[in-house]
Amino acid sequence: MRSRYTAFVIGDDAYLAASWHSATRPADPSAPQGIDWRRLRIRDTVAGGPDDETGEVEFVAHFRTVDGARDFLHERSRFARENDRWVYVDGELF
Repeated sequence: MRSRYTAFVIGDDAYLAASWHSATRPADPSAPQGIDWRRLRIRDTVAGGPDDETGEVEFVAHFRTVDGARDFLHERSRFARENDRWVYVDGELF
């Protein structure tokens, strides 16, 4: 989760694509433009340990828009192992 947040911050679209599950990866997995990501807070985790095949992370990511407005993204993300790597499957927004 933290590595994907970092990819959004620095605009590493290749990493975002590689860390997205092949069954749910969009045609264009690029980071949104004009977003200044400011902070990530992990609120909860479920499973996702070394012996697990799936896991969940609830997080709040704070950001500013181009016009300076402050906002946040609150999501519970689902992850799964694919080819021995953790990848993002999907998420539920709050």
